[in-house]
Amino acid sequence: MDALNSVINAVNGFVWGPPMIIFLFGTHLFMTVRTGFVQKHIFKAIKISVTKDPDAEGDVSQFGALTTALASTIGTGNIVGVGTALALGGPGAILWVWLTGVFGMATKYAECLIGVKYRVKSKDGTMIGGAMYALERGLKMKWLGVIFAIFTGLAGFGIGNTVQANAVSTIVHENTGAPVWIVGLILAILVGFTIIGGIKSITKVSEKLVPFMAVFYFLGCVIILVLNRDVLIETIVLICKSAFNARAAGGGFIGASVMVVARFGIARGLFSNEAGLGSAPLVASAAQTRNAVRQALVSMTGSFWDTVVVCLITGLTLVSCIIKYPGIDAISGDGGTLTTQAFAMIPILGPIILTVGMATFAFSTILGWYYYSERCIVYLGGEKIKRPYQVVWTILVFVGSVSSMSLVWNIADTLNGMMAIPNLVAVLLLSGVIAKEGKDYLNPEHIMDKDMTPIPTVDNEKHGVLF
Repeated sequence: MDALNSVINAVNGFVWGPPMIIFLFGTHLFMTVRTGFVQKHIFKAIKISVTKDPDAEGDVSQFGALTTALASTIGTGNIVGVGTALALGGPGAILWVWLTGVFGMATKYAECLIGVKYRVKSKDGTMIGGAMYALERGLKMKWLGVIFAIFTGLAGFGIGNTVQANAVSTIVHENTGAPVWIVGLILAILVGFTIIGGIKSITKVSEKLVPFMAVFYFLGCVIILVLNRDVLIETIVLICKSAFNARAAGGGFIGASVMVVARFGIARGLFSNEAGLGSAPLVASAAQTRNAVRQALVSMTGSFWDTVVVCLITGLTLVSCIIKYPGIDAISGDGGTLTTQAFAMIPILGPIILTVGMATFAFSTILGWYYYSERCIVYLGGEKIKRPYQVVWTILVFVGSVSSMSLVWNIADTLNGMMAIPNLVAVLLLSGVIAKEGKDYLNPEHIMDKDMTPIPTVDNEKHGVLF
């Protein structure tokens, strides 16, 4: 097992190495220019996200689709992932995490636009879309769509299920003493009852859980920052300076080159907001929306809330705690330990924020990633496979809660990176379509009332390609 883990680690290091980071971040920059800096419409996008569009075709509201996507992206990566970037890259990595959120909004907008534009309707009226349909219908590259679906379906078992369940059982056990098997059993039951109702059930839970957990965590971090207000200016200055001058870090932080700082910051930022991975379009395609641009704008706010807001507040909290409490180990390279130590410096409040945040973030990720994986499995095998898949998914929640996840995490992390490749191919090759759609609809007189072309209906039982 150690030998296998070493091999997987090596593969994972290659997949998430400089070429992938350049590919992803480069796409963010390219799409920012190609869309005319679509990020400038963020306030319009936020307004649309809470505006109902009941007359449009779709399964769930635009806000429901957004919160379901946020359920999967606002996860342990926002807490431990930011801690890992800080532990390995120093305080400057926090700025690079933030920049991936700013520029990643353009890629999230682009991938969701083509996800909705090329979506189809099953015979029972369910909306289905994502990178596989953009590749199949927009580029006539069904084979690449199949590859995306396979990578996403398999990645879900790890990154979206077992490792998240393990995070919940571990954090609850460490802070309450509850046996991990009991935590796992309760978690599996909650997940099972939620996913059996499909996207509408998942959306109902996400609409209530995501705003609560995000606001709770955000306010908790703000309270800690208020307590650390005497070092807040120093925190901000240190983050900005050390992002471009690693030697400016000092104070016990890890010493690293600017390239290393940028690499770890960008990698963890990309991992957190999932912009470019192709996950968000899978649920965006189910939204009730009159045109693709409208939902693309709503989906774009996901990267804003996830990285520009939540990851930033986490980074500020961690760095300020490390500056104020020198006893925190900031150079071990262990993001989880660093995060736990930092929050523990605030008596009572800190551990509560971390525990509730980790547990709710991980639980919501299990729900969001179930839907992502389900859509891909159905694409490959038809609707008949959905019920058995729900059973397997629920069982794996319990298995993940009581098992060691190091090997599974590395495999899932690798698959997570590989699913980005076909999705980015779709985004880049369809960038002309994306730019045209934006030019046609990104005007006040169009964005609210322009209709989409009719959505084709497919027999999903006959659409399967593998099973």
